[in-house]
Amino acid sequence: MNEKMNISFAPPDISEFEIQEVVEALRSGWITTGPRTKKLEANIAAWVGVEKCVCLNSQTACAELALRVLGVGEGDEVITSAYTYTASASVIDHVGAKIVLVDTQPDSFEMDYDAVEAAITEKTKAIIPVDLGGVPCDYERLFAIVESKKGIFKPNSDIQSALGRIAIMADAAHSFGAMYRGKMIGNVADFSSFSFHAVKNFTTAEGGALTWKTIDGIDDAHMYKQLQLLSLHGQSKDALAKTQLGAWEYDIAGTYYKCNMTDIAAAIGLKQLERYPNMLQRRKEIIKEYDAALEPLGIETLPHYTDMCQSSGHLYITRVPNIMLEQRNEIIIKMAERGVACNVHYKPLPMHTAYKRLGFDIEDYPNAYARFANEITLPLHTCLKNDEVEYVIEQYKKCLF
Repeated sequence: MNEKMNISFAPPDISEFEIQEVVEALRSGWITTGPRTKKLEANIAAWVGVEKCVCLNSQTACAELALRVLGVGEGDEVITSAYTYTASASVIDHVGAKIVLVDTQPDSFEMDYDAVEAAITEKTKAIIPVDLGGVPCDYERLFAIVESKKGIFKPNSDIQSALGRIAIMADAAHSFGAMYRGKMIGNVADFSSFSFHAVKNFTTAEGGALTWKTIDGIDDAHMYKQLQLLSLHGQSKDALAKTQLGAWEYDIAGTYYKCNMTDIAAAIGLKQLERYPNMLQRRKEIIKEYDAALEPLGIETLPHYTDMCQSSGHLYITRVPNIMLEQRNEIIIKMAERGVACNVHYKPLPMHTAYKRLGFDIEDYPNAYARFANEITLPLHTCLKNDEVEYVIEQYKKCLF
C-alpha cells in the first residue's frame, strides 16, 4: 500500500437522512427550540433509561447548569481530574466554586481514586469524573467514596439534602452510548453531561444533553423546569409554549442564561440517534483491528471493551513506550506528512496558562504528565474505510520502528 492517502482525524458522519431532516426543519418554519428538540430529549431519555433529558447548546452548558441546579457556588469545592479538557474544570470556576484537581493513577488515564478520597473536605459538593475516550470510570468506587464521606457532608440546597452526600456529576462528553456494568452511561452517575460537538461520535454540530437519575424527594418534572429556566433567560415559557392561543404572557424568574438547543441541531440528532447503534458497532470493529495490529508491538491502548464496561469507542488513544515528548511530537509530524492526522488527548490542565494563574503546577501531577508525554491519538471515526484503517496502521508502524 504505497499510494498516499489523506485521512482526517474526526470528520462528522452526516448522511442524507440528517440532511433531509434539517431541510424539513427549515421548511417547517420552526428553527429554534421546538418540537424536534423536545422529541430528541424524549428519545435520548428513553434510550438511556431515565425519566428526563435536557438538550442544550453544549456539554459545557449542561455541566454548568447541573452544578447550578444542584446549588453549587461560592465557598464550595468540586473535584475533577487534571487529565482532561478544560470544560471539565472551567464550569466549576463559572459557578464560583473552588477547582480541586487530582492526579491520575500511576499508569492510568483514570483519576486516582485514593487521591479523590483524600481531597474531600466538608466543603466538597461534587466530583466530576471524566469518561476519557468513551471508557467509563469506576463509578462503583466513586459511589463507595461518597457514601463513606456522608458524615462530613454539609448540604446547602434541597437537592443536596435529598441526595445526602457528594454528587457524582459525570463528564460524559465522550461516552454517549457507553455502558457500565450493564447500565447505560447517563443512568449511572447522579448527573451526566454529553457532548454532541462536531467531532463527537454523535453530533448535532454544536450541542449536548444532560441526564440525571431520579432523586428521592425531588420531582423530575420540576428539575426539568428549573433547567429550562436556567437555559432560557429565566423565562417561564419557551417559544413553543407561547404559541398556544392566548399564551403570549410570560414571567422572568431569574437573570439566567441562554444556552438552548435549536430544532435545526435537534433535526441532525434525531437521525443520528436512529443510526447510532450501527455507528457504535463500526467503531468497535475499527478498534479491534487497531488493537490486533498494535498491542503485539507493545503499544499501550485504552481498554474499550471489558467485563465491567462497554465503551462508546470515541478516541483511539495510544502510548508509545520509552519515548520522550519531543519524539512523540516528531511522530505526529511524520504521520501528518504521510497524510494521517493525529492528535493528543490531553495536555493536562496544570500546563495551561489559565490553570497556572489559578495556582496549579504540573509538578504536582507527575502521573498525568507521564500519560501526556508519549500519548498519540489515531483517527477513529465511522467515515473510515477498511483500507484507510490498514493505511493508518501501516504508516504508524513505519513512523515508530
